[in-house]
Amino acid sequence: MNWIIEKIFKNKAVVFERLSKYGFVFGDGKYSYTTNIFDKQMILKVEIDGQGNIDTLVLDIDTKEVYTLFLVEDAAGSFVGGVRQAYESVLEDIAEKCCEREIFKTIYAKEIIKYIRGKYGDELEFLWEKFDDNAIWRRKDNSKWYALILKVSRRKLGVDSDETVEIIDLRVDPKETQTLIDNKRYYPAYHMNKKSWITICLDGSLDMEEICKRIDVSYDLAFKKR
Repeated sequence: MNWIIEKIFKNKAVVFERLSKYGFVFGDGKYSYTTNIFDKQMILKVEIDGQGNIDTLVLDIDTKEVYTLFLVEDAAGSFVGGVRQAYESVLEDIAEKCCEREIFKTIYAKEIIKYIRGKYGDELEFLWEKFDDNAIWRRKDNSKWYALILKVSRRKLGVDSDETVEIIDLRVDPKETQTLIDNKRYYPAYHMNKKSWITICLDGSLDMEEICKRIDVSYDLAFKKR
């Protein structure tokens, strides 16, 4: 992976379902996309494998040779700069249309994102520019939040540790709140109403099946008749 790819796709994850719509073709275990760049003087080939790793190749249309000078950071000149700009423009467009922010790294967070997208068709929303490791999901029909995912210090959950942990906040029936909270699997809601929300650490303390059930309950509780 070259420095331009690393820069553009930092903290981003490929959403494979979007690739075909963009123009990628699947074959031999990878997605491929080819386009002309720099006034059709160059061909850009982009490949994405099943793990989301991105590779590119730029070919001179006339000579059919691989062109790499634009990848040298201190290489200057109108031609080199033009190719680099055209190359970056395509990759930035792919990053915008075929990727999502990957702030949350745990397996549990990734599985939750996948679960919610598959069942409800909802995507993460990053609402706070200063807090780019906080995001929410909301219902489409009434815009009410039903889940938040954040990175916080365990100390903010009342645990004697400064370790950062990924958490999810979910709605819960207020009648059930006190019986659930055990400060091991379920915690008083961080940054939300503690009567009707709970916090779960995405660290394996609660299995995915139970988390998904809680997400479904939270989604239903966010329903509001018009």
